[in-house]
Amino acid sequence: MEYRRITDITDPLFKEVHQLLSDVFPPEEVLEYSLWKEPLADPGIRVFAAVHEGKVVGTTEYRYYADWNVAMTDFTIIGREGLGIGRFLARQRLKDLEKLAAENHMELLGMFAEIYDPYRVGYDFGGIKPMDPYVRREVLSHLGYKRIDIPYVHPSWQGNGEAVSGLDLCFMPGDEELESIAAPLVADFLTRYYAVLEGKPEAWTSMISQLRGRERVALLPL
Repeated sequence: MEYRRITDITDPLFKEVHQLLSDVFPPEEVLEYSLWKEPLADPGIRVFAAVHEGKVVGTTEYRYYADWNVAMTDFTIIGREGLGIGRFLARQRLKDLEKLAAENHMELLGMFAEIYDPYRVGYDFGGIKPMDPYVRREVLSHLGYKRIDIPYVHPSWQGNGEAVSGLDLCFMPGDEELESIAAPLVADFLTRYYAVLEGKPEAWTSMISQLRGRERVALLPL
């Protein structure tokens, strides 16, 4: 299996990646095809495809923030069963991020991720069994992700200013014994991450304001 980076919207692999996104995620979580031109060209945004026998069978997008020494997993999609795609993507992603942190003369502090709560959201993710939200949540827990103790919402990627709920903001600390994270770091990260979206719902701005008024936020079991 190959781990192939995509940096251009004209790359034939990207059509397959975007189709996977559309098949698996609800519309409010998927950026329209043509709007990917700039993100793919951004050196800080890393989109990779798992390619098996010439076909895209999985994909992941993530980014590394050198000034905070943290990463964000935007998405991970397993398109087929029985190939070990999830482990392959997780291992390749971590190797890449550890290399980026080493170039920054540091060890990776940790990685953020938004994770669906299947007890609140009844979405089937295209019927792909490895993407079952109950399975994914347990797998991510095993990887070391912890839930950040805030009522979480985020702005819709459709750019309509609506708040999207049903997810938890999580963090996988490099130090698995870490029990909390700096609240201003979470606020700063979210502010930068969603800067591309102009319309922000009141629920989101209120959440950011509350984070800026705190020192630490607990990391709870997922």
